[in-house]
Amino acid sequence: MVEGEQVRPLAPARDRTSSDDEEAAHQLKKIRRRRCIKCCGCIAAVSLILAIVIVILIFTVFRIKNPNIRLNGITITQLELINNTNIPKPGVNISLIADVSVKNPNIASFKYNNTSTALFYYGELVGEARGPPGRAKARRTMRMNVTVEIITDKLISNPNLNTEAGSGLLTMSSYSKIPGRVKLFHIIKKHATVKMNCTITVNISSQAIQTQKCKRKVDL
Repeated sequence: MVEGEQVRPLAPARDRTSSDDEEAAHQLKKIRRRRCIKCCGCIAAVSLILAIVIVILIFTVFRIKNPNIRLNGITITQLELINNTNIPKPGVNISLIADVSVKNPNIASFKYNNTSTALFYYGELVGEARGPPGRAKARRTMRMNVTVEIITDKLISNPNLNTEAGSGLLTMSSYSKIPGRVKLFHIIKKHATVKMNCTITVNISSQAIQTQKCKRKVDL
């Protein structure tokens, strides 16, 4: 040792240990931060995929479609005619039973309120009926019979009846209205009113529909 040279003491062991601990803690924080970033990234990716799948399902499988109403046929009962003519007897109402079906193309049921059907002869209301509320199950077609009482006196008083009675064919028009709603998972709701206008030609002798033309409309 050179005379007069100062000897510097070594750093204490505890100082070196403290420095190593800080480095280890820093590395651990980095690892945790990376794991957290990866975890958040995975959650975000899964959430994005789920959101895309839900949107696709809403616009495809879960998309609410309009119900469809159809007039399948008409049966005339309690029809009494004047002898040797096709003219109904006055004072005797004619019962007309309309076979109506409601087709629900959705994966949820279509719940409808009271239905209404009106019957017109050359623009004049000659009969009206109301049906009870009901439910068309998912992707099913529900059929119901609607009974319309035709007021014979109103029908006879129309000047067009004599001409049509001679041909044996009676041309009438009907208007049906079914208000309701489709509900998916108690979340997605859609109110819809199904309307149908029909022009019907009825054969008086066979009491069957000769021809019919219907137009359907759905108000949302």
